[in-house]
Amino acid sequence: MVYHICNRSIVDYVIFNNEKEFSRMLLAIRYYQYGKQAVNLARFIKDATSKNSLCNTEMMLPVGQKILVNVIAYCLMPTHIHIVLEELADNSISVYINNILNSYTRYFNVKHNRKGPLWEGPSKKIPINTDEQLMHVTRYIHLNPVTAYIVNKPEEWPYSSYKEYISNRKSVTKICSYEHILDIRPDLYKKFVDDAIVYQRELAHIKDTIS
Repeated sequence: MVYHICNRSIVDYVIFNNEKEFSRMLLAIRYYQYGKQAVNLARFIKDATSKNSLCNTEMMLPVGQKILVNVIAYCLMPTHIHIVLEELADNSISVYINNILNSYTRYFNVKHNRKGPLWEGPSKKIPINTDEQLMHVTRYIHLNPVTAYIVNKPEEWPYSSYKEYISNRKSVTKICSYEHILDIRPDLYKKFVDDAIVYQRELAHIKDTIS
């Protein structure tokens, strides 16, 4: 089963302030796909640093272990995250989400000398029942930074899976695994997303007006 997961920071607090913080969450998204590791992500990075291989941490991710979830799509925003996941075992999404959110909270609190929770509450978990619905959800989350007027085109935002969908997969860092579910043709998908930019911005404006 595939689900759209969303969680937001407390009172829309900015939790991703720079490239390093975004990258830390992206690494957590990959690292904890393999469940709770023998060492947490902070120790993993420290060990990699001691070996002068921090730039190659992606190559050191666990292999041969059972994966909890497949990441279908994602988008990190300054105050919240969207991630589409395929659940591969009972309760695996809950375990996975708790791991990545707790890992990032520990990192952020240490870095910013703060205490307490970082996230608004339990993640929203919305089932996706059809391929058509899945396509529209991926488009919606890939357009989030455009809808928020952070960028004008989704490909300008480096913290989403959009480039995996529209580029040669060998030319970008691969986090997602969607080929077994979606038949993505990069040129057609790009048009599918671009065609909705104005409409999605209008919907967001209406929502802001009446809320």
